[in-house]
Amino acid sequence: MLLAKSTWPEIEAFLTRSRTVVVPIGSNEQHGPTGLLGTDWMCPEIIAHEAQKDRSDLLVAPTFNIGMAQHHLGFPGTISLRPSTFMAAIGDWCRSLAGHGFERIYFLNGHGGNVHTIEAAFSELYAEASFGRVPRGFAAKLKNWWDLDGVNSLAMRQFPTGHGSHATPSEIAVTQWAYPDAIKTAKYDPPVAPTGPIREAADFRKRFPDGRMGSDPAQATPEKGGELVKLAAEKLLADVKAFSEEVAP
Repeated sequence: MLLAKSTWPEIEAFLTRSRTVVVPIGSNEQHGPTGLLGTDWMCPEIIAHEAQKDRSDLLVAPTFNIGMAQHHLGFPGTISLRPSTFMAAIGDWCRSLAGHGFERIYFLNGHGGNVHTIEAAFSELYAEASFGRVPRGFAAKLKNWWDLDGVNSLAMRQFPTGHGSHATPSEIAVTQWAYPDAIKTAKYDPPVAPTGPIREAADFRKRFPDGRMGSDPAQATPEKGGELVKLAAEKLLADVKAFSEEVAP
């Protein structure tokens, strides 16, 4: 069930059955010469939308598609939020949903650079709840899609070398499976990109001139992406179910 394609009476009825909502979250940033700019928000959205097809009572919110990408601003098309802006926006999403009665807000993340700031936003919300300023009793959870049970292991079997940490063949494969008309090709030189630290945008562009980090996206195929999506959707349903059924101590 997609929140954006539902009416308010449908959501009101849903809340009598479930108090859990999944929010895909990512970033709009460069992903090398062949990776789509939306890769990091597309991957969690693709997986969440696939999962809800198998269970109609999985509610998926609109995708939070802009995140923490300042180090990619040396590449055209990247859009980034400041940490304070990102935290404020996450806070307002959660306040809105909790105010309606959602008690379990599950963020399925597609960008590693978001993690610390999302967790900090959760801490702010829990502090507000403790002081009685937002509804008490709700919980938020963050899960990277590649950390769903067995997904990273599958990616490592598919791509034992040249997986890297940015513009990876696994994330490129997921978008290829979902958007076959948008598959791009390029000649990579070197085939496997260098690795190194992440700092500010100018430094990043110098270290990683084509935008990749330790990866060889040429290994990606739609078939491998489909395998990843199928497994991730299955494991997402299980993880959300466990989160929904958590019992307070």
